[in-house]
Amino acid sequence: MTTILENPQIEPTHTTAVRAMPARVKQVYLPSQRVILVAGRDKYMGREIAYRMGMTGARVLLGTHDSQHGESAVADMREEGIYANFVHIDGEKPDTLAEVVRSIEAIYGRLDVLVNCAGIADQADGPPSSVATQVVRRIFDRNFFAALSTTQIMLPLLLKSRAGRVVNVSSGLGALSSNHSEQCAFTGAKHLGHSASDAALNMLTVQLAHELKDLGIKVNAAGPDFTAIELGNFD
Repeated sequence: MTTILENPQIEPTHTTAVRAMPARVKQVYLPSQRVILVAGRDKYMGREIAYRMGMTGARVLLGTHDSQHGESAVADMREEGIYANFVHIDGEKPDTLAEVVRSIEAIYGRLDVLVNCAGIADQADGPPSSVATQVVRRIFDRNFFAALSTTQIMLPLLLKSRAGRVVNVSSGLGALSSNHSEQCAFTGAKHLGHSASDAALNMLTVQLAHELKDLGIKVNAAGPDFTAIELGNFD
């Protein structure tokens, strides 16, 4: 069961920041604070995005399938005074998403920002002439369909925000121009599963932005480039 523990409005210490607070301590939530959900499988990228968002004073929910990593990341953020909570999310399992939606609705009543960073690298990925079909399907499930299902189920909460935002973490590998140009740094990287799933994510971003443009929600994609994240095999 997903439980979102609200941090009390006190100066955290090494001990109080990482454990459940007594029921007698009043939980404080300021409606002016943004509620941000960072959902994804990449350990380093999701953690860093959540940390940077939390430093702005937002209420950060770090959603991942890895409970041990998520709880550890949240504990570290709380030690720095960030209002962070871990929520168990697996984009391939809709029941985990539905439970998180119920929790966010009950506590905050809305979601202001959704960041999808579910991208993975698969060592079995490869060129279109030889990569196995099941490998491409697996990559699409995690890189594209997880983001699509998470966005769709969170949309009603985003619509309750005065300025909802969706950010999909993609990459230049999903751009047709990058894959075609001989001058591009990615020319030699022919990994069908990753590139095609990023291209699909880019299309989701463009079409969703058009669909929601009159509803006050902005949708964008962002690329981290080659950096020290799990996707770049820095694990």
